Amino acid sequence: METRRKMKLGVSDRIILTVGYTLLGLFVLIILVPLVYVVMASFMDPNVLNNQGLSFHAKDWTLDAYRRVLENEMIWRGFANSLFYSAAFTVISVFVTLLAAYPMSKKEFVGRQFFNMIFIITMFFGGGLIPTFILINNLHMVNTVWAILIPGAFNVWNMILARTYYQSIPKDLREASSLDGANEIQHFFRIMMPVCTPIIAVLALWSFVGMWNSYFDAMIYLNDANLQPLQLVLRSILVQNTPQPGMIADIQSTAEMSKVAELLKYATIVVSSLPLLIMYPFFQKYFDNGIMVGSIKG
Repeated sequence: METRRKMKLGVSDRIILTVGYTLLGLFVLIILVPLVYVVMASFMDPNVLNNQGLSFHAKDWTLDAYRRVLENEMIWRGFANSLFYSAAFTVISVFVTLLAAYPMSKKEFVGRQFFNMIFIITMFFGGGLIPTFILINNLHMVNTVWAILIPGAFNVWNMILARTYYQSIPKDLREASSLDGANEIQHFFRIMMPVCTPIIAVLALWSFVGMWNSYFDAMIYLNDANLQPLQLVLRSILVQNTPQPGMIADIQSTAEMSKVAELLKYATIVVSSLPLLIMYPFFQKYFDNGIMVGSIKG
């Protein structure tokens, strides 16, 4: 069967496939090479890494960077804060998005066009940083977890995707549930939610990843170091090149401190990426279905 398929391909088709596979292979290499380098560099001795580059000799490898990172209190506190912010934000964002998308998916909903226009306008125009900060401050949410969880909980693009998914579900389900005496709220929670598992998983993954990688809102609204997420701690290490106290306190030489600080960058990148790498395999089966079904009907 495969031989017959290859025989049917013309010269132009083979050229296109070859070019496509080559470009895809280059794209994969562009992604994998930096990842492999960061992982390997996080285990390297800083002197060997700076002088010789990557080495495959076991004697040149060390776990010192991970020991310093995992022993630091600020790293663990930031990790716990980021995990809480991401999980809480995901629950709030997905719930609000699904609630807003459900009535917007119904053509008989009065005012549907008006609300659609309002939602779309917010995708192109915003109030700006200073007015937003003034609003958050007047709501007494500055330096609280609510400044991180509430302002960006509703995403119009996610609402449109969920609305499209709702519209792809047969209307016979609503008619059947109404015959059984279910109102809209009962139909939404008991019928629609189990059916919408793929799109819920997609929205949850996007919300979690977006919040996990976010640091700007926390940098603007949070002053208490105990509330700062992991991303702000990593920013001080990766961007400002200022590791937290205690991570290199036992290093006396300025040159040695610089080398260890460089090594800590790679270890912190690996540690901060682990939750996302662990999540993706569990969401993969829902991710494909949710994207494809949500894109069938506009």
